[in-house]
Amino acid sequence: MREPIVLLPGFMCDARVFGPQVAALSVDTPVMVMPAIAGERVEEIASAIVSATPGKFALAGMGFGGIIAMEVLRRAPDRVTRIALMDTTPLSETPTDAAARETRIIAARTGRLREMMDEEIRRNGLAVSPYRNDVMALVQDMAHHLGGEVFVAQSRAIMRRKDQQSIMRRCKVPALVMCGAENAALPVKRHAFMAELIPHARLEVIEGAGYLPSLEQPEAVINVLRAWQKQPFVLQ
Repeated sequence: MREPIVLLPGFMCDARVFGPQVAALSVDTPVMVMPAIAGERVEEIASAIVSATPGKFALAGMGFGGIIAMEVLRRAPDRVTRIALMDTTPLSETPTDAAARETRIIAARTGRLREMMDEEIRRNGLAVSPYRNDVMALVQDMAHHLGGEVFVAQSRAIMRRKDQQSIMRRCKVPALVMCGAENAALPVKRHAFMAELIPHARLEVIEGAGYLPSLEQPEAVINVLRAWQKQPFVLQ
């Protein structure tokens, strides 16, 4: 058996966002999916994940889950054997983005969660495909089951997150940076920048995908994660 993989879903997503990957990888790899629902600060959520994970594990996070993954790496660098960061950023929230997020928090608290999730999808962008509406429907269903309180908590955590560039520069494990080619909010050039921060990181761009490549192009993501599992350690 391979080293266990811990998967961290993105904003308002549950384990279903990694459904195809869990099905494929669990054939020969122990897989845990841990939604980020343990507090209103990245540090709280990461601490809960570190406490619940195996002794050593590979770590993959998408979007908000990628932000949490960076903090887990900071807290437990001796336990994370490799890291994959998908459609995410090491940068802190800008004042402009924080103000817009505050507006969405207020709306979600007044019963407009579905509307705010539609806005999130439009802002980040999904690639045009025959499955786009199915992906959008699943995103809404995941958000519905998590609920407005989780929307507020995760939004607060994103707003309060710290810059993680220094953590990326000190990363000493095999690293993958992956993004959808059509992610509107975090385009390829931002991921190229992040990959340049991390020693020996690999950048993989998933064509035909936006900010949820695990659902938009599941087979491509499975193949990239399989390659990442085999990525050799580099002597520092």
